[in-house]
Amino acid sequence: MYGKMQQHLQAELKAIEEAGLYKRERIIVTPQRAKIRVQSGQEVLNFCANNYLGLSDHSRLINAATKALNERGYGMSSVRFICGTQDYHKELERTISQFFGTDDTILYAACFDANGGLFEPLFSEEDAIISDALNHASIIDGVRLCKAKRYRYLNADMNDLEEKLKEAQAERFRIIATDGVFSMDGNVAPLDRIMELAGQYDALVMVDESHSAGVVGKTGKGVTELYNMVGKVDIITGTLGKAFGGAIGGFTTGRQEIIDMLRQRSRPYLFSNSIPPLVAAAGIEAFHLLQESNELQERLHENVDYFVRRMKDAGFDIKPTQSAICAVMLYDAKLSQQFAAELLEEGIYVTGFYYPVVPKEQARIRVQLSAGHTRGHLDSAIAAFTRVGKKLEII
Repeated sequence: MYGKMQQHLQAELKAIEEAGLYKRERIIVTPQRAKIRVQSGQEVLNFCANNYLGLSDHSRLINAATKALNERGYGMSSVRFICGTQDYHKELERTISQFFGTDDTILYAACFDANGGLFEPLFSEEDAIISDALNHASIIDGVRLCKAKRYRYLNADMNDLEEKLKEAQAERFRIIATDGVFSMDGNVAPLDRIMELAGQYDALVMVDESHSAGVVGKTGKGVTELYNMVGKVDIITGTLGKAFGGAIGGFTTGRQEIIDMLRQRSRPYLFSNSIPPLVAAAGIEAFHLLQESNELQERLHENVDYFVRRMKDAGFDIKPTQSAICAVMLYDAKLSQQFAAELLEEGIYVTGFYYPVVPKEQARIRVQLSAGHTRGHLDSAIAAFTRVGKKLEII
């Protein structure tokens, strides 16, 4: 049988490659940081990692992980409810709850699992999930696994959300699900209006803070802090894999009974190994570091403001952003790949995104800023973008 399928897959892969859209992985041979070296030996400036606070190679996180590795071993070889829970896991859950002002927290192997395992244990065919059209794939997949009635509203469109809430009034429970920061555009969900509508139409609110926690808000608590709503949102999901050190691990934090039910019935939690103790220990240290000082957030915000302003001055089409994500719009998929390849030759490591990751004819270079970038790094990137932009007649 595979012979027929092999021919089909070969044809599909060839078509992707001929269209200039084949994804190739570039191999890094240094720690993840602002300046990295790839396998060819070339040193490049990295502007496409989720390393928003520059913590991926931070000495305090490395030391905490090393200590835990020596004291608690390498892995757990078990799920949490059998024999996979250590003191580090419980301490990390308490630390996350304290950071977000919530009742309790449950850890997952990744935020994809947190979102995938969220809806099915809590909602049934009697209920409704109202989801933003640009939500992350993990939220979409989590909703698909649930029997609740599904509604989708236009991205950050509060008039459309209100219409969907009106339609969903016949259902028993309703929940509005949204990304905090939408990962391809960099815009922030209007949480103030979402919460207002949730109160008006009797709905719960769930926010995925993966791209906003550590980044948005004065102390990095995300969109709940930006809108002065810390502790008021029912459910927050997030990751340790971006601002908080860049390793693995996700979490859901929120109302006590919700977390309790997820511990009992959330399938990715019940059937996946616990995160390694060294990851839990480094995660704890990352949150402690953020609670001690706002220095990293302030540096990140300064970098974003500077980069966006200079890129607009150069003539680039930049989507409005309230995060560390800067979408440089090119609109053509093949052009986005050519632009990224040209930038790599210039020593700037970025990735072009195109359909189906973003809508058709909305291809772009997604630039991700970090507190680890210096002003010199930013100037080098802006100069390279300008050279390539003129060469390819973008600006």
